[in-house]
Amino acid sequence: MNLKVIAFDADDTLFVNEPYFQETEQKFCALMSDYLSEQGLSQELFKTEVDNLHLYGYGIKGYTLSMIEAAMKISNNTLSVEAIEKIIVFGKELLQRPIELLDGVEETLKSLHGNYKLVVATKGDLKDQRRKLHDSGLGAYFHHIEVMSDKQEKDYSDLLNRLEIKPKEFFMIGNSLKSDVLPVLGIGGYAVHVPYHTTWEHEKISHKVEHPNFRTLEKISDVLEILL
Repeated sequence: MNLKVIAFDADDTLFVNEPYFQETEQKFCALMSDYLSEQGLSQELFKTEVDNLHLYGYGIKGYTLSMIEAAMKISNNTLSVEAIEKIIVFGKELLQRPIELLDGVEETLKSLHGNYKLVVATKGDLKDQRRKLHDSGLGAYFHHIEVMSDKQEKDYSDLLNRLEIKPKEFFMIGNSLKSDVLPVLGIGGYAVHVPYHTTWEHEKISHKVEHPNFRTLEKISDVLEILL
């Protein structure tokens, strides 16, 4: 490999994210428990989230709006103002959660820094992702931070054009096969999957990935054996 850029997903690759959303979903289900079962509430919320992705994109603000919309549908527009205020508080609490780095992240970044250009390639809300990188203390390791509206092949191709590199010079590390691996392999780059113990339903795929440019690793620090 003649690599120039190593890219990292942020949420559930560098720091904890999905468990916080799951905790918030549990609060939402408890708030709305008079209307549907927990499973029914979760399904309605998920459907609303996915339907709204083309409008809001990924991130906590869009998730909060989807919680409000789902709650209004579920309650047939009878939900109280107080309950809506509670949902808004749920969203604000998510935006203020402390940053919890995953094991081996800082060690890995320290080892790679100076040997490659390191970038963040992640989805979500721009302001929130920049906050998390700043508060985590990791921002100084990165040459470039790209908060993408989506992670399709075109989005990665656009990123590589901005970085002025070829796909074969790009190496992506992330926890999502759907967003961090498949589109990168599709344009001719290298990708590593570092599974996280929980994954948002929308990021799951049903088939096995087999490709010469692909590896699955148990932990993020294992990439050092490949890259150094």
